[in-house]
Amino acid sequence: MSKTDDIGNNPVNNLGIANKRAADKPNDELGQDEFFKLMVAQLQNQDPLKPLESNEFIGQMAQFSVVNGVQEMQQTFAGLANSLQSSQALQASTLVGRSVLIPGFEGELAAEGNLRGAVELPQSTPGLSVSITDASGQPVRQIDLGPREEGRVGFQWDGLNERGERVPPGEYRINAAYQSAEGPLAAETLVVAHVDSVTLGGVGQDPQLNLTGKDPVVLGVVREIM
Repeated sequence: MSKTDDIGNNPVNNLGIANKRAADKPNDELGQDEFFKLMVAQLQNQDPLKPLESNEFIGQMAQFSVVNGVQEMQQTFAGLANSLQSSQALQASTLVGRSVLIPGFEGELAAEGNLRGAVELPQSTPGLSVSITDASGQPVRQIDLGPREEGRVGFQWDGLNERGERVPPGEYRINAAYQSAEGPLAAETLVVAHVDSVTLGGVGQDPQLNLTGKDPVVLGVVREIM
């Protein structure tokens, strides 16, 4: 018998596997149709004296079910990720031209405006204060916010120093401290920033907000939209 005859009489080829175009599916992927064709070919060509044990057959079916289930789960998660990314991109685009509250120590004082921010207070306190210093580290103003409950506490600086004089516009550093049983403790400060534009991230990346006079930040760090 020639090799050509062997190939022609091969049950696997009769099932159409050998004639399946390689372009239909990458060589390293096994779809549901191919799996069942191979399973039928295996049953047809098994040794009659050593038939495929039922537990082996069930085991192979279980393996395929697991692989197929994982692939479907991956596709579902991929679709969910794309949906979430599109939602984030849409949300980020609506922030252009608005102000957001983000973690930071440096706030921008406008020429005729105020400097706004907030403090994340981890516990209630009998006394909370915010200190403002200039670029050289010199004290400019201390704002006493008094007793406060746990949570976010907003503040506003009018741009005046301790003598009531208007200071030059620019960046000023903000520090917050609150009274506790252990003594004065530092608290996290948040500053207001203006969103100029948005850069959309790639797959799995958050959109990036481009801020006026500040380094870009990802959407996930925004604590509040103002």
